[in-house]
Amino acid sequence: MSDAIYTLDAEVRTELGKGASRRLRHANKVPAILYGEQKDPISLTLEHKEVIRAQENEGFYSHILTLNIDGSAVECILKDMQRHPYKPKVMHLDFQRIDASHKLQTLVPIHFINEEKANAVKNQGGTVAHQMNEIEVSCLPAHLPEFIEVDVENVELGQTLHISDLTLPKGVESVELAKGDDHNHAVLTINAPKGSSEEATEEAAE
Repeated sequence: MSDAIYTLDAEVRTELGKGASRRLRHANKVPAILYGEQKDPISLTLEHKEVIRAQENEGFYSHILTLNIDGSAVECILKDMQRHPYKPKVMHLDFQRIDASHKLQTLVPIHFINEEKANAVKNQGGTVAHQMNEIEVSCLPAHLPEFIEVDVENVELGQTLHISDLTLPKGVESVELAKGDDHNHAVLTINAPKGSSEEATEEAAE
């Protein structure tokens, strides 16, 4: 994806409150806030069509973004996006400033590959169950991956992959694992098919 997708123009907004935000949305704009790095929060306005175009790309949620704010470029990450409950409309955005020398914590999507090639699925009738589709990582901005890839081809029937089984890029750490072994959560399991032996079923449950 081109870097242009990761760059958005923003304007500082001075009118605050629910009424002001509602007027912005009627004008096809999105209210937003930029905070972090021990600086004062800034209320912003972005063009809705530009936000919609950008958010269609998965990398928008985990990539380093650039906000052009009244001529000044600010690097940040998206921390939260509020959507309309049933309309294809973005209601509000939260951005967090980043510093190249400071580690950040953010969620990164997990990409599962070769599920259909796994012997446990292809020949043994197992079904893949995803316990996690994203993982929180800690790293310097320069090391932030767009996604974490998990190869399922060699996962066996009844086997569960945990966070500790994932191969994270250099300089990237799991936030949960840093809390201790009790936070080594399950990521994926290949469950035995219904009607299989009691032993296989117990292994899948484990």
